[in-house]
Amino acid sequence: MTRLPLFAGLAALALATPVFAQDAAKGESEFKKCKACHAIVADDGTEIVKGGKVGPNLYGIVGRAVASYPDFKYGDTILAVGATGMVWDEAELAAYMTDPKAWLVEKTGDTAAKTKMTFKLAKNQADVTAYLASVVK
Repeated sequence: MTRLPLFAGLAALALATPVFAQDAAKGESEFKKCKACHAIVADDGTEIVKGGKVGPNLYGIVGRAVASYPDFKYGDTILAVGATGMVWDEAELAAYMTDPKAWLVEKTGDTAAKTKMTFKLAKNQADVTAYLASVVK
């Protein structure tokens, strides 16, 4: 008796199941860690989350080109990624939040890559990105 069909079925099921759940409500709570540096302000000026201005406004970040928020002074390395035309999606944003420097090194190949974002979000990144995607109506 071979177990290959059983293992193949379990492997297919595992691949079809999301790696982590995305909970926008949980992400809203987790975003409190981010608001020291980032605000979420709608295009019409409505403050969704009052926060710092050290980092760019995160309203509409999912679907926006990397390093493209108007009048924000980005570092050279993330500007180089933006120059490629890359657009933030939830997966890339979650990876960036996890380790900004490692993400920049991966995208540019520059082991001396620098980032202004010093905070690393160790968990619930997908929830935060789901929240950021949800605030844009």
